[in-house]
Amino acid sequence: MALHGRRRGEKRTVKPDIHPKYYEAKVHCGSCGTEWTVGSTRPELRVDVCANCHPFFTGKQTIIDTAGQVERFQKRLERTAKA
Repeated sequence: MALHGRRRGEKRTVKPDIHPKYYEAKVHCGSCGTEWTVGSTRPELRVDVCANCHPFFTGKQTIIDTAGQVERFQKRLERTAKA
């Protein structure tokens, strides 16, 4: 029985010379300076923030209150929780 034009046990081969070169890329974080390696089609990658220094992942996230919006939201949330 043929599976999508192949016979069972037949190996799939990729077309030659159409795929990009695959590198073991070095990633560099611009904020904290951390470096690590990943697989990529580019030899070097630079990121602004990484999981080591991003406020969401570190837990050091701060809420910036603009004209009491956070307090108004929390009051609204309390009212809906009571109802």
